[in-house]
Amino acid sequence: MGLYDFLGVNSEARDSQWFLRHSLRGQGVTCIRGMAHVLALVLFIVQFAGCGSKKEGATAPAYVGAKVCAQCHAQEETLWSRSDHALAMQEANDETVLGDFQDAPFTHDGITYKFFKKGGEFHVRAKGQDGKASDYEIAYTFGVAPLQQYLIPFPGGRYQPLRIAWDSRPTDRGGQRWFSLYPGQTIPPEDPLHWTGRNQTWNFMCADCHSTNLKKQYDRQQDGYATTWTDLNVSCEACHGPGSRHVEWGSITEAGRPSAGSSDGNGLTVDLRADRDAWVPNSATGIARRAKPLASDAEFQTCARCHARRSVIHEDYVHGKPLLDTHLPVLLEDRVYHADGQIKEEAYEYGSFLQSKMSRAGVTCSDCHEPHALTVRAEGNALCAQCHLPSKFDGPQHHFHKPDSTGGRCVECHMPARPYMVVDPRRDHSFRIPRPDLTVKLGTPNACTQCHRDRSPQWAAVKVTRWYGEGRRMEFHFGEVFHAARTRLPKADKGLIAIFNDPSHPGIARATALAELRDFPAPQVVAVLAQGAANADPLVRIGALRGLQGMDPASRVSVASALLNDPIRAVRIEAARALAAVPRGVLSQEQQPALNLASVEYINAQLANAEMPGSHVNLGVFYAERGEWDNAEFAYRTALRLAPSFVPALINLADLYRLQNQDDKGMPFLDEALAKEPDNATAHHALGLMLVRQGRAEEALTHFEQASRLEPGDVRYRYVYGVALHSLGRTDRALGVLEGAATRHPGDPQVLQALATMHRDAGHYATAMRYAERLVALNPEDRAARNLMAELRAMQDR
Repeated sequence: MGLYDFLGVNSEARDSQWFLRHSLRGQGVTCIRGMAHVLALVLFIVQFAGCGSKKEGATAPAYVGAKVCAQCHAQEETLWSRSDHALAMQEANDETVLGDFQDAPFTHDGITYKFFKKGGEFHVRAKGQDGKASDYEIAYTFGVAPLQQYLIPFPGGRYQPLRIAWDSRPTDRGGQRWFSLYPGQTIPPEDPLHWTGRNQTWNFMCADCHSTNLKKQYDRQQDGYATTWTDLNVSCEACHGPGSRHVEWGSITEAGRPSAGSSDGNGLTVDLRADRDAWVPNSATGIARRAKPLASDAEFQTCARCHARRSVIHEDYVHGKPLLDTHLPVLLEDRVYHADGQIKEEAYEYGSFLQSKMSRAGVTCSDCHEPHALTVRAEGNALCAQCHLPSKFDGPQHHFHKPDSTGGRCVECHMPARPYMVVDPRRDHSFRIPRPDLTVKLGTPNACTQCHRDRSPQWAAVKVTRWYGEGRRMEFHFGEVFHAARTRLPKADKGLIAIFNDPSHPGIARATALAELRDFPAPQVVAVLAQGAANADPLVRIGALRGLQGMDPASRVSVASALLNDPIRAVRIEAARALAAVPRGVLSQEQQPALNLASVEYINAQLANAEMPGSHVNLGVFYAERGEWDNAEFAYRTALRLAPSFVPALINLADLYRLQNQDDKGMPFLDEALAKEPDNATAHHALGLMLVRQGRAEEALTHFEQASRLEPGDVRYRYVYGVALHSLGRTDRALGVLEGAATRHPGDPQVLQALATMHRDAGHYATAMRYAERLVALNPEDRAARNLMAELRAMQDR
């Protein structure tokens, strides 16, 4: 009996394991931690495949298509037919194509595109992956407002969206023109962001949220697709789930039987009828409150499936199930959000809305948005006036602007917009209070100076103080602690613990605080992570598991082992990843089977996006941490087979050879990485470390300097560069580098330790003492730091 038979793992899981050895493909990227070398790069993935749930003893509900729904729901169909959902994707014809195809030329980056019609079909002349100009036929329109893209069929069932789009806004708003989605950028054909590249493939990047009941059907062996859908656009069943049972129920009620009046009784997988009478005005506060709690968050979970920055971890989406069973949303990570939680990269609405007081008060999407037409419930400030008393909030006594001015509009102050895809402004759904004081402290954006571009944040902060009084809306914000943690300021770990311990903070912020604790390994931190692992919010549990990254094996097991059997799949796979590097002997006999099963789920989570090289890097890291070198190497090489220029795979493969004491095999991969990306700081750093191991310290110094210059915010690179300078006898220069690092990251213990010992060895006892005191202040229980301070005190007393 094999291991998988013993565990009772199904054939799909066995197939996944087989493909790990023969045809690995996947999503996301993480990298091995090796000595002082760390790379963590996670690619944003959006992919799911919808399907119905299956009740025991019953046939699974099937998709029937929007035309069937329209037979009974004419009013909803009329509203929906004019919505962006209905127009999300359409066959290209004279009615659906908005762009100018009358032999219209457009030149960008020295390349001229020509848009024309031939034989009644729409075409574009553009340079393909071979660098040569060719004529391509347009198959589908993609989106409608404020821009429209065009999908071109390619071999292997792929569809590629042209990077030149049509601005569908009116002429007086700058529209009715062709424009580049990457203005000012040169994207060569070998780049995965080229319009013909893997990172632009519709089947992978876009299809799941623009069509209904989409089945990606990626063929790992052929590296192609046989993608299908029920409705080409976002139709009824994309939100409500497969409708066959509802159709059956409708037939029964037509026969004279009464409706059950519930989602179970009417056959809908998800019933999204809004409770429009739920809000009760409160004249004292001016803010309405929900009369009774929401019966469920099914509506929000359903919308979040496409309105979240997330990766797919399981392709078989079931309507009505928790989002985290099939998708893994990002936390308030530095690459996506500003420290205070404002959107930085495209983050959609989920992560922002979870931060809001409205979310915690029971507001849901359809309170503001009509779910079929997708229009807002009311125009202008009247929308907010549904719950916010106008006499209290919609006047100069509140916003201090003229009533009809931009500053008098609620959304301009509380939902500032940020443009994406050049012409598409999207509003931050965290409904935040403008905080120019945080801009002064942290450099985060604020609504005031976003409008008053000729004014400074200090000016805006003073204005707010004059209007609302000292301390008004100047209260502590979790962004201050996230900024402190990311710049390694003293006592940042205590601030992170305080955020988690305060339930008034939104769950996604508490989860992020736990994840940030990975850089502060200490017994008291492990105890906090254990509390987080027991939290009712699955996002908080995920944050606790990510916080284990820097902890010892015993601590990881003590926190993560119980979550291997968590009811939520996203939590289970995070637990498997957290325990990958733990020696098998540390786990009990009861824990081993649970880890094996969760590990298979983690593998399947990567294979859910098997066409992407990033998944294989994730799998390579997973196997390397488990000491399974052959599987890790095959995963990295599979990533390179899919994308020969994928630098993270080159770097990780070199580091895998380092782990096996085979630097001679790894060196060519680092050389290749730098040939492809000369400004890649991680590659320079890794090559520097390799050269040191080979006794070529002088050569290594150049690469350490490059890494430090290219990524000045990474304290690790500066620390290693400073230590390397010191080891070569260039102490004065080393001290300059490290003191610069201490200025930028005043709470980094490695930097403070190095400065204290280097100044001590140079006879600068008073200066060394100052750094030692700062080191002890960071962690008074650090025995080594206290011994160093005692040693320096003795030297000063001589």
